[in-house]
This record gives sequence, C-alpha cells and structure tokens, in this order.
Amino acid sequence: MRVAVVNYGMGNLGSVRRALEDLAVEVAVAEHPAALFDANRVILPGVGAFGEGMARLRAAGWVEALQRVVLDSGKPLLGICLGMQMLATASEENGVNEGLNLIPGRVRRLDTLGCSLRIPHVGWNEVRHRDGTPLFTQIPQAMDFYFVHSYAFDVDDAGDIAATTEYGVPMTAAVSRGHVFGTQFHPEKSSKAGRQVLRNFLDVVAC
Repeated sequence: MRVAVVNYGMGNLGSVRRALEDLAVEVAVAEHPAALFDANRVILPGVGAFGEGMARLRAAGWVEALQRVVLDSGKPLLGICLGMQMLATASEENGVNEGLNLIPGRVRRLDTLGCSLRIPHVGWNEVRHRDGTPLFTQIPQAMDFYFVHSYAFDVDDAGDIAATTEYGVPMTAAVSRGHVFGTQFHPEKSSKAGRQVLRNFLDVVAC
C-alpha cells in the first residue's frame, strides 16, 4: 500500500506522515502532481484559508491531477480539515472561491450557520457518525476528535454527511461520497480513534 500526501505548502505533512507510518504503510509526500498516479491512496491535508489553498493547487497543477486520479482512476481520496473543505463546490471565505467540486456543497462561516459560540472552534468534540459509513468502522458513537476551524462544509445532499458534531449548532464533521472522503477534524491529532479513521480509509476498496 502506497499513500501519497499532497504537498502544496499548506498542510500538516509531518504529523500526517507520522500517523500513517505508525500504521505500517508506505508514505510518499507528493511534491509534484505526477506522483499521485503511482499511489494507491491520496490524502489532501490542509491548514489555512480556502482561497489560498485552491490558488496553490491550481498554480502547481494539482487540481487536474486530483480530479483525474479520483474520477478517472477511482483512487480513494481523503481530505483533512481545509483539505475536506476544498472537496466542496465553493467556499464563502473571503468572497466566493471555487473548490474541487468532488462533493457538492458550500463552505460557510460557522456563525452564518447559526453558531453563537467562540470562533474559531478549537478543541475536542464528540462526533456521531452515520451507521455503516466506512471511515468509522469499529469506532463507537460520541468519540472525541480534535477540531480547529472557523468554517464548515454545508453539503447539498445530506446523504454525503458521514458524521456530525455539535458546536452551538450541528455541523458536518466528515463527508463521504463513493471513494471520496473528508474529515473536518484532524485524525492525525485525534489519538486512537483518529488512527482508526486513517486505518479505515486505507482499508477502503478502490473503485
């Protein structure tokens, strides 16, 4: 099993890589889009602003490569934090910015979704997942995962919501559509439960 972690300059590459290495898989930090085609799984990490993240992906040719390996080759993709948000159609962060459009929906600021609590949302929160969703195999309901975000993924189709969390209002904690997955929380920073999420992603059967 070879996992490519996309390096576009805005991800927690070290912590993601170490978490995957703990699971005894071959990890390659992909410095060029061509590296994605040699991998069995792709992880898109991310920390920062949506618009800058997408601009970096476009400038280096990652957008076309990600869409090809996911849509044409059927390789499983996991977006983490900003990486999950960039799976969306668009984001409202600092104006409207187009995303990868792999899972239809928009990324909205937490207070526009009705959250009256402190923003950003930072810390451990309980996550409740949809029964049968592959990312949460062998993970009990209401396990704590680590979040750091000011925006949340408002999906068009509720069937794409794999898990939710509560922070003033219910919000998307994870998404799943076919072999495309995303977590708003950081599995690489979420102890044993987070490692299990990564293990489950590695176990997903490619299309």
